[in-house]
Amino acid sequence: MRKINYFIFFLIFFFFTATSSHSETFEEWKINFSKYAISQGVSEKTISLIINDLTFLPKVIEYDRYQPEFYEDTFTYIGKRASAKKIEIGKQTYQKNSQLINQVEQKFKIEKELLLSLMGIETNFGQYLGKMDILSSLATLSYDKRRSEFFTKELIIALKLIDSNQIKAEELFGSWAGAFGNFQFMPSTILNNAIDYNGDKKIDLKSSEDSFASAANYLAKMGWRTKDKCFNRIELDNNIPLKYLNYSARKIKNKKKLSFFKKYIINYNNDLGTGDEIVAIITPDKEIVENSNLYSPAFIIYDNYEIILKWNRSLRFALAVCTLKDKFNNEL
Repeated sequence: MRKINYFIFFLIFFFFTATSSHSETFEEWKINFSKYAISQGVSEKTISLIINDLTFLPKVIEYDRYQPEFYEDTFTYIGKRASAKKIEIGKQTYQKNSQLINQVEQKFKIEKELLLSLMGIETNFGQYLGKMDILSSLATLSYDKRRSEFFTKELIIALKLIDSNQIKAEELFGSWAGAFGNFQFMPSTILNNAIDYNGDKKIDLKSSEDSFASAANYLAKMGWRTKDKCFNRIELDNNIPLKYLNYSARKIKNKKKLSFFKKYIINYNNDLGTGDEIVAIITPDKEIVENSNLYSPAFIIYDNYEIILKWNRSLRFALAVCTLKDKFNNEL
């Protein structure tokens, strides 16, 4: 019986993904998606309430194709997100919420500087939460072919969260990519990591209490190591084999002991580590900047850096988060 159920699931999924193309209209996609969502456990009641209001949003496709991670060089990207103004607003945010943030830091063993850095880069400390209709954004990206499977799963989860009264459809406004709240959680992140920290029997990711605690919970579950390194900038010798250079965030390859890379690092020193750390090298401008130097800028990355990649799979995003975190170290 279980094998039959798996087979039926496969047929439904194959039919949905196969028909989800630009050969069908968005209205036709909605019909096919409704059937698929019900097969995945979404109630017919929720589908009937939601499906007619889903709208194709061309602006979402435009945003998806023109993300800053796709065109800004590393230092431009970091400079905009780890600015003096950002630090000042972060200090004000901490002063207003210091008791809560210190309590969350102690409970989850996640540095307050990291929490403020992520909140600052994601939403400028809650000032820019996004105004897009999240369900329509997810539907648009599910209908689109670039990352249809990922966004289809996120939309299904969002509908199940509505089903279970964990979130309200009318409150789902956020980023063009379907993220929500002070720390921009995707539906799957809400499902797996959001918590009711203040005990009011609801999860409100726009509130300071639930959002800071949920972000810390997420980072702790992913394995963030307090006080460990994130990255160091290095100067590379041009004789390093190209296979050791990572310029894509999709998968970090060829990790080695730090000591292995010593012969390729011009500015190697004890500040980089003991030599036993398992690290990788990234050169993030290679695929972004036309005619960029293949070997510069270059960075040694550690385990904590890859934790931030799980939050947002962008080499520049992770560099910016860790840079801003380090700047907060001397300010709070």
